[in-house]
Amino acid sequence: MHWAIQLWIVSFSLGVLALPTGRDALDHPLEDPFYSAPKGFESTAPGTILRWRNPPHPISAFGFAPINLAASYQLLYRSTDSFGEPIAAASTILVPHNADYTKLLSFQVAQDAANPNCAPSYGFQLDSATDDELGMIMPQAELVLIIAALDKGWVVTVPDHLGPNATFLANNLSGHVVLDNVRAALRSSTFTKISPKATITLWGYSGGSLASGFAAELRASYAPELNIAGAALGGTVPKIMPVFSSVNKGIYAGLLPAGMQGLSNEYPAIERILYDHLVPAKKADFVKTKNLCVVGDLLKYSFQDFYGYITDPNMLKDPEVTRVLAENAMGQHVPDIPLFIYKSANDDVSPVGDTDALVSGYCGAGGKVEYHRDELSNHATMAVIGVPNALLWLQDRMNGVSARAGCKTQTVLTGLLDPRTLAVLGIDLIKILLALLSAPVGTFVIG
Repeated sequence: MHWAIQLWIVSFSLGVLALPTGRDALDHPLEDPFYSAPKGFESTAPGTILRWRNPPHPISAFGFAPINLAASYQLLYRSTDSFGEPIAAASTILVPHNADYTKLLSFQVAQDAANPNCAPSYGFQLDSATDDELGMIMPQAELVLIIAALDKGWVVTVPDHLGPNATFLANNLSGHVVLDNVRAALRSSTFTKISPKATITLWGYSGGSLASGFAAELRASYAPELNIAGAALGGTVPKIMPVFSSVNKGIYAGLLPAGMQGLSNEYPAIERILYDHLVPAKKADFVKTKNLCVVGDLLKYSFQDFYGYITDPNMLKDPEVTRVLAENAMGQHVPDIPLFIYKSANDDVSPVGDTDALVSGYCGAGGKVEYHRDELSNHATMAVIGVPNALLWLQDRMNGVSARAGCKTQTVLTGLLDPRTLAVLGIDLIKILLALLSAPVGTFVIG
């Protein structure tokens, strides 16, 4: 029953064991002039391409296996922060062999870190490295999911959706960066061949679902010209505050210092309040999150008590803190595009009740949502179990099939009991393993 997941874990583990150790590393984003905004960029429109290049090193899975793509590009483009001010953000465009340039997927990885050097545009490349050996595993692991989309012939664009300062949990900024990444991709036709009228879809899990969800909520007001056919959101995190209760003192506890530091990177008031409340003897340990990526955070702070780092647990009830947390919660706007939301009923990061309420709010206001709940999974396993249904739903949107009218909620014991799910997992995992062996991505067909 679980052979497909085990096969995925094997490929993941092989990548961990084969991480590069002796080669020259790339320049980190903080050191690479490509990421620096050019003079006068502020006067350009959101989505304007400021510069582009082919990635300095090959795109690779797990940092060791170059992926055989038709082409890849990095874009720097103009976007907007949480306060309406201009910023420069980066994205990576991946083009499979025999690409259908009329289909564009924006995939948002779970970057989930307060360190700008954890950006996927950097982590996707061969020889990327951070201060801890597992630092880039998360974006590299999600490249496996992206390969499944590329094998359908879709062009995939992946924004560094936390922006240049790694503003984890500043979700309005992330929504802007996602939408402007799509704008930039549609304006890149002269070198990427992407059709300016391409069908657009969004996909993200966990932290990637936050960026995707905010893009869906903000599209009508921020980028109304973008005709997005639909968005798949998995492992949704509608509200930030309940996550503190769910993950504190557990395996995901590292999300808390990373999240508070990420908000501090965007909001000066949060930085002041947080640093005024840090226990002096523990401050140096807390701020190490600035130099870690998500897996490093999870390893360092696992099973720790976030409240042990601050002098007053009521800090999170400060009016400015509660305002910022509310400002970055989902559900403030109802997306006017179809949504596919998939969630574990036992999600151990964000309570499923928060997503139930989010879906209820969307549907009550006229949204179009297909909601799948899985009872035998958790936050981590649903990231894999939910992939087949998400891909099939996105495929229908890409092919012009109209989404189901209204809303539908389906709760299943496990998606692994669905033969269609197992078939998709099996075929895609075979293709992924072939991609790790440098088979051309986008041309190999099974079934």
